[in-house]
Amino acid sequence: MIETLFGTITALGFSSGNRFVIGHWRHSPIGPFADVMWAQPDGHRVLLASPLAAEFVTSVYPFDDVRRCSVNATIDAQQTIIEVGDLTISFALGRPTIPFPPRPRWVTATVENQISRFLLGVKTCGISPNGVTEWYRSRSLQFIVSASGSLNNHDLGLLHQVERPLGFGFTDPPRRPTQVKLRVDLRRSA
Repeated sequence: MIETLFGTITALGFSSGNRFVIGHWRHSPIGPFADVMWAQPDGHRVLLASPLAAEFVTSVYPFDDVRRCSVNATIDAQQTIIEVGDLTISFALGRPTIPFPPRPRWVTATVENQISRFLLGVKTCGISPNGVTEWYRSRSLQFIVSASGSLNNHDLGLLHQVERPLGFGFTDPPRRPTQVKLRVDLRRSA
């Protein structure tokens, strides 16, 4: 059985060494939710998500620490603000690319996978560390043009490329801070 999510994945880093992958899902098997995957400067991997979202996300990806908490996302035409306890991240997006047409999973697993690896250094199909096959079918891509962040009232620094590895899934995000609008299909092993 295939589980499907529709939404965005945003990846950005800061000069402090903190790196984030933010999921904002308008449709998923558990309903709408937002989550924050946080790779700390020392490589410690933390998931910030509601209890239900944490259960769903950890069934696909392992983390060193899971913090069950409210993730608030405020989105308008100018910026997105993510607030999770004492962590705040805001960012603005550049112009979107031309929308990518819908395509079957086999195209995502073959042609698109090769093109994405060449252009962005990312995979679009693979198996998560927890054994879930995933297809990331991008709809559009936007680069992040500005961002700020704070943790416990301390500035996270300047917007920075996403230093790898993050170690969340079968692929790391693009190095350039980016938001991808996409459909994700998941198939769990029997």
